[in-house]
Amino acid sequence: MTDPNLTLQQHKELGISLFNHVWELMDKTDKTRDEEDEMLSCAYASRYHWAASHPPVVNIARGEWLISRVWCVLNRPQPALLHAQRSLDLCLENQIGDFDLAFGYEALARASKLAGEPDWNSYLQSAKQAAEGIADAGDKKILLEDLDTI
Repeated sequence: MTDPNLTLQQHKELGISLFNHVWELMDKTDKTRDEEDEMLSCAYASRYHWAASHPPVVNIARGEWLISRVWCVLNRPQPALLHAQRSLDLCLENQIGDFDLAFGYEALARASKLAGEPDWNSYLQSAKQAAEGIADAGDKKILLEDLDTI
């Protein structure tokens, strides 16, 4: 159920704003407990507002990816795995490729490694393979640099 007092555009704007705020919090090196809680809450809220704006499914996949990344930052592999798998599944089920597919695999590699799963490297290799299909050179560079942090 969505808030009937908000327009689709307002939901979209909130989703984007919250997404960006999560990145600001993730970039902080000395997060307080309250900031960690805020980061997590905002990631879920961003995903909610994206969905409420009736976006292309790719934006839902990105929301799931963000939630997974936050759980990784918080060193919580199980919820990170759940949301990483959701992100990747949305990409695969909807023939979403390029940047988003590669980041779906990146999320699963990162969360799997955090969880100590032995197959994490296969997801990393899948992310690198998917990177070959990224059309924009800048996007490809972002992905490959991010893979180096796993």
